[in-house]
Amino acid sequence: MIKIIIETEKAVGKLICHDITKIEKGQFKGALFKKGHRIRPEDINTLLDIGKKHVYTLQLEEGELHEDDAGIRLAEALAGRGLHVGKPAEGRLDLTAEHPGLFKVDIERLHRLNSIEDVIVATLHNNSPLAEGEKVAGAKVIPLVVKEETLGEVEKICSEGDAPLQVIPYKKYKIGAIITGMEIAEGRIKDGFAPVLEEKTRYYGQEKPLVYFAGDNVQEISSKIDQLLAEGCDMVVTTGGMSVDPDDVTPTAIKDSGAEIIKYGAPALPGAMFLLAYRGDIPIIGLPACAMFFQNTVLDILLPRLLTGEKVTASEIAALGHGGLCRRCETCFFPRCSFGKSSF
Repeated sequence: MIKIIIETEKAVGKLICHDITKIEKGQFKGALFKKGHRIRPEDINTLLDIGKKHVYTLQLEEGELHEDDAGIRLAEALAGRGLHVGKPAEGRLDLTAEHPGLFKVDIERLHRLNSIEDVIVATLHNNSPLAEGEKVAGAKVIPLVVKEETLGEVEKICSEGDAPLQVIPYKKYKIGAIITGMEIAEGRIKDGFAPVLEEKTRYYGQEKPLVYFAGDNVQEISSKIDQLLAEGCDMVVTTGGMSVDPDDVTPTAIKDSGAEIIKYGAPALPGAMFLLAYRGDIPIIGLPACAMFFQNTVLDILLPRLLTGEKVTASEIAALGHGGLCRRCETCFFPRCSFGKSSF
């Protein structure tokens, strides 16, 4: 990088090597052009108006990149499917979601990238549910001029498999629900679970769940699971009957239906009595009563992942303990909060 003094009228396309300030008494004092700005034809008269007949400019040497060019390469290397790369501003580019979905971060590679000198990448948490257009990451190089070999190292890490950052779209599921409980099945009390499930699934673009009711009977609940699967459901949610009372038989019914129980009990509050099972590739969820009373529970953490087709493991559920305590704030900001933000 070499500093060169050049006549202002001949400086189009050159890089300014320090901030150029403007002072107007009582109106403005600050940087009119920032260090690293590439001079445009329309900038010439502005520079002349503030008395700049000459400017100090930078001439890049072989193997050097301007911060904007380096930032573009960094962001484009990071961005996988479902991500839009914005325009550079002082070496920084933002990445935004092209559609609703689940944000996936390769945490190990992200750490490696941030260990490279002159490179920073800041993201939302892995497994964050996103709306279309939501900002998910900012990528920037620190100095005005970066060695090209630095970006080569970035691109090498990002090319190791899929891109480090992606937005996975939600799939369309036919969801079946079994509302358990003798008091509901016999019409003694009004069901409150189905409206909750309908609202949560609608938020992720799903059709209204197919709802059945069953008493506190293992065979009846198990039979209803079979019936929903026979009708083409590719996800089943059973509600209630998940605690330790004698009449709480839902976990036994799920097991008797032929499903493999992955994890019964989740280190998330609310939601400790959550159960996840699979019958083949079809998730079968045992949902505790807390999901009907609290705005956000373990269901809100795991449902977005299941709706992308991801198969959640027992180890991943166990890891929810770190970040698994909902603060139950007076004004809820979920998912823009710590709830469910584990290391996975």
